[in-house]
Amino acid sequence: MTDAVSYYLEDQEYHGKSERTREAYERVLRRFEAFLDDEGRGPSGQALTPEEAGRRECMAWVHSLRGKHAPSTVASYASYVHRFYAYMTQVGEFDANPMALVVEEMDESIDKDPTRREISVPEMRTFVASISHPLERAVVVTLLKTGVRVGELCNLDLRDLALSDPELASEFDLGGRVQLDGRPESLYVAAEPARGHTYNGEERSASNKRKRATVIPVDDELAGVLKSWLAIRPDARSSAEPLFISTSGDWGVRLSTQAVRNVVERHARDHGWYLDGGGAAENVTPHYFRHFFTTHLRDRTGDRGIVKYLRGDVASDIIDTYTHNWGGQVRSVYESNVYRLL
Repeated sequence: MTDAVSYYLEDQEYHGKSERTREAYERVLRRFEAFLDDEGRGPSGQALTPEEAGRRECMAWVHSLRGKHAPSTVASYASYVHRFYAYMTQVGEFDANPMALVVEEMDESIDKDPTRREISVPEMRTFVASISHPLERAVVVTLLKTGVRVGELCNLDLRDLALSDPELASEFDLGGRVQLDGRPESLYVAAEPARGHTYNGEERSASNKRKRATVIPVDDELAGVLKSWLAIRPDARSSAEPLFISTSGDWGVRLSTQAVRNVVERHARDHGWYLDGGGAAENVTPHYFRHFFTTHLRDRTGDRGIVKYLRGDVASDIIDTYTHNWGGQVRSVYESNVYRLL
């Protein structure tokens, strides 16, 4: 087989794996492939293809990762290669999986619930203050104040945001959803948007992962940064009128999840919060902001139910309880306890 990695990635696309997942696999598999192709690095002293590699070559590659990456990252990379071999063996393209025993004998393991970097509210306040671009600041503050996932943020449209501002009302069609009637200063996060499906007239490149739609209060700080962003927001190319759109190469196009990750990574690097080879325990990413939101709001409110409601990941009975009392308990508890960032 001339390019086993491309074959595998194409099959994963047919199986419905997201672009982000495929890109992550490709980065690791191409790195593994380059290691095998370097005849001076492997134990055989020869350049090999993945199909030709054996257990010892796989062991040597894993060993080459140690010291450069966190143990959980080493385990994750090894699991990617293991899944690649397992699949290629199962479909009959390869004869065996040389990574099977290597993974079984590794000391490293994937930490599914890592102890993350502890960042205080004052430290996060300093981080936010370092971000001057209105779009980038609005993206970061929205993630921090709402706990939404990066895909959910990118799927927001103008109709999902209700703000009481006469100037904005004359220029933008904000808060057009019936779910926002009587709920000023709030954000509607839907459950329906899915990658590859058309939603509000536009095919989406990311999925929302909420079990149920959620209405999240917008406090004065978030309202302020969103107004600053809307003041310079270019015209959108999509009739769906995305809330966040690109102001760079893809001018006017809905902001992508990768663009958000790039923004957060760049600022986190500048702040010393992102290192190459670092895992979830070290690096600040968009998902870290969801962790920050959950931890700090839960500690401040002592009310796990409201935090779960705001995250949109709870059972329907709890969702319904807070949905029906949204204007009272949810908003008052949120506004009384949400941290100040500006």
